[in-house]
Amino acid sequence: MTLGGTVQPLIARDDDGAGLCGPCVGFAADYTCKQCGRAGNPHSCGRCAHCVLAERVTALLAGPDGTVVPQLEPLAATMASFPSPFLAIQWIKESPNIRLLARLAADGETLSHELLDELPPSRNQRYIRQLLVHTGVLEERHEDLERIPGWLEHELADKPDAHAKLARPFLHWFLLRRARQRAAIRHHPASADRDLRRRLSVALDFLAWMDQRGLVLADLAQEHIDDWITGATSQRRYLIRYFLKWTTSRRLTRELTVPSVPSQEPQNLLDEDDRWPLLQRCLTDDALLTDVRAGGAITLLFGPSTERLCHLTPEHLKFGDKHAHLVLGRHPVPLPPRLAELLRHLAEQPQLRPQLSRVGPGPQWLFPGMVPGKPISTHGMTQKLNRHGIAVRTARNAALAALAADLPSPILADLTGVHRHTAIRWVTYARRDWTEYLAARAEDEAQEREKNGVAHRRNLPPVVQEIQRDAVITYYGPWPLDPRRSSTIRNGPSRTGGSSSRSRRPSPSQNGCPGHPTHLFAGLKLPCGKKKEERQPREHRR
Repeated sequence: MTLGGTVQPLIARDDDGAGLCGPCVGFAADYTCKQCGRAGNPHSCGRCAHCVLAERVTALLAGPDGTVVPQLEPLAATMASFPSPFLAIQWIKESPNIRLLARLAADGETLSHELLDELPPSRNQRYIRQLLVHTGVLEERHEDLERIPGWLEHELADKPDAHAKLARPFLHWFLLRRARQRAAIRHHPASADRDLRRRLSVALDFLAWMDQRGLVLADLAQEHIDDWITGATSQRRYLIRYFLKWTTSRRLTRELTVPSVPSQEPQNLLDEDDRWPLLQRCLTDDALLTDVRAGGAITLLFGPSTERLCHLTPEHLKFGDKHAHLVLGRHPVPLPPRLAELLRHLAEQPQLRPQLSRVGPGPQWLFPGMVPGKPISTHGMTQKLNRHGIAVRTARNAALAALAADLPSPILADLTGVHRHTAIRWVTYARRDWTEYLAARAEDEAQEREKNGVAHRRNLPPVVQEIQRDAVITYYGPWPLDPRRSSTIRNGPSRTGGSSSRSRRPSPSQNGCPGHPTHLFAGLKLPCGKKKEERQPREHRR
């Protein structure tokens, strides 16, 4: 409010709800900052929070000479312009991440990725590294891969030198080389650090196992590998195949065979009677957080990996005049109206927590995380959904099983973004194991109809009935199937009695009408809408 040419903050309201300044209510306190002249709520000693924040940032990032080095000036400017200065002051005062940053700045050394790699791996170290990258102090790198060498050096601290001489080249010349090549051509995000750490840990455990038995690499025989696998309590020991492949290529061991991992069927599938009410809760319960509702609904409907779910951006959403689509794989999938509104709200709403401004352009995440410029972690998303009663693994398995029961494997892979081999396994599982279940369920429903004497209608929530009316997929991908990009579709036994592996065009009764709506959910039989053409006489058909 302006009074006599002076801007005064509003501190009260009149009977009509209009704002009143201090002099108007007889409280002529001075809310003007003594340092910058900005009017507002002072923080301390007559200064506003912005001036106090700038002073504390300078003290935080000051080097041995008491000034901020030029390398850290972008970070200092970004922190001083934090949109909520009161929150920033509290963050500087209490955050353990800031204490690590202050120690690095006080040492006076030039900050680099190599310097941070020398620190023990921790959440604070990862946060400070990403903070420096986010503000332009350090160059961005593929952090999931480049932090593995630092982790390995800390793992080798108490290991024999002979193990270290094998583990380092195995990582740098085999694991990281292949991982970088795949990351350069990968179209979707994937965290490779966990897999690389597991393969390194298994290699180190195998070397310790050899030392206990007095073995060296040159003496390894197939019976030793069989003993290693036989004593396994989990599938983790099968990962030794990567280390042995490298040692064989370096002529450190003879040709050895590691058996394939025993195939397992999907476990802990969410029952359809539990899946639909849970989906209704995600779409209609306003008490849940918006990100929980949207993430849970996407998982229950389409079953994407948690990694892909966390990396969704507004660019993955396509809003049209009548329908909205979500791009999970190569082709967009239509969204139910309620879910489309939730995702639109996530894309348009401001961040719940004020974020540091980014120096360079970067993506805007639908599910932002605690680390600047990064989405929520897969572990964080899983824990958040689990706390609200949405078990991610069982929900994802149920969604993929339901989709696989109605869609052919190439379409399932294109729409959901899963690998084509994964899609084939899901389709094979769904159409083999659900046949008896569906037949038994149809028999029970027929008996209930006969018993009641009326047409039986499944008691589904109204929101699910709405999805049944609207949720269809129109697939305009390549058809007939391209044998170069799609795996074999088995359509039953061949004349020789075995399974036919020749690529065939799936029949509409099995896989839906090509180029027309394909049913999205298993058990939801929606009319295709394509009228059957009248059969013409032979002389008119050409």
